[in-house]
Amino acid sequence: MTANIDGTAAGKFERIRDEFARNFAERGEVGASVCISVNGERVVDLWGGVADPKTDEPWERDTISIVFSCTKAATALCAHMLVDRGLLALHAPVAEYWPEFAKNGKEATTVQMMLNHESAVPAFRDPVKPGGFLDWGYMIKRLEDEEAFWEPGTRNGYHMVNFGWTVGELVRRVSGKSLGQFFRDEVADPLSADFWIGLPDDVTRPIAPILLATPDPSAVMNSFTKNLLTDPNSIQALSFLNNGGWNQNDPAAHKAEIGGAGGLSNARGQVAMYEPLALGGSHKGVKLVSPERLAHMGEVSVATQIDATLLAPTRFASGFMKSMDNRAYPGGDQMSAVIGNAAFGHVGAGGSIGFADPDHGLAFGYTMNQMGMGLLLNERGQSLVDATYEILRG
Repeated sequence: MTANIDGTAAGKFERIRDEFARNFAERGEVGASVCISVNGERVVDLWGGVADPKTDEPWERDTISIVFSCTKAATALCAHMLVDRGLLALHAPVAEYWPEFAKNGKEATTVQMMLNHESAVPAFRDPVKPGGFLDWGYMIKRLEDEEAFWEPGTRNGYHMVNFGWTVGELVRRVSGKSLGQFFRDEVADPLSADFWIGLPDDVTRPIAPILLATPDPSAVMNSFTKNLLTDPNSIQALSFLNNGGWNQNDPAAHKAEIGGAGGLSNARGQVAMYEPLALGGSHKGVKLVSPERLAHMGEVSVATQIDATLLAPTRFASGFMKSMDNRAYPGGDQMSAVIGNAAFGHVGAGGSIGFADPDHGLAFGYTMNQMGMGLLLNERGQSLVDATYEILRG
């Protein structure tokens, strides 16, 4: 596919435009955006392709799309801001802030465990009611009543969508604002970031519908996918399929505050959020966190050989993903996201990503509408990340 590509790429970063074009020509890209900031300067801001193949609507400068689990980074950031203000303590029991959660084997859960995907509620055993994901109160009550899948703190298992309610409810209870409103007031609006957890009625942006991946029958099936397809009672199937019929392209879903997977943004919006985190915690007069809190945010806080949900090695830094290179494992190319050693951020299902790398003053964002296979990066996003680091290393 040949695509029209708009925007700018400065100097040596013109190579990113070439790689971006290859994604359309050779790797099945439909519509996408990529943005890169180095030391606070936007050196790449590109977008192109088709936002909606049904109408041939082009991907415009301000087109946004669901960024799936990239939203977790925004949710985690809100929690860290409250930690930085002394309103939330990482090692305090969750019961201090949310006493109704502390039952059914979850009594010892701490705030840190929630950020680490260790709080033992990665899924729901009983069916989620139709439209349940759009009902915050219902989802919180379900989490309170759910029995722990393991003893909290003894292992970690990716909380695919539930992370947005476990951590998001802490943000709501401590700040007095909903997760989406806190993020908008404290992060997105001050930074002029096109990034929303729950799209307000007064915001209008062209939204690119998400296009599901077409399975490749020749691809090696990883353990996550095997369990998803063969065991309906597995954590993999329950976390992925027991969703109350959640349709990511439904306008009602866009308005819901789904902090684990429902945020809407584009590459520029993600970069705006990450720029302060690449530059000591502040940028252009907007302070998100202190340098001390920022240092903690980038440190690995949990790493495991077999994540209870993803069934692959994972590494997290208190709510953020660290570099995960699982390409040596069967099907591991669908469970990898290779970024710098100091970098932290989050990928989204199908291949979107945003992250900060303080070692390089780098903020990076990539979003798209055509999902690839797997829950982490695919060759489209990884090629852009790889080219960026090659340029920086010069």
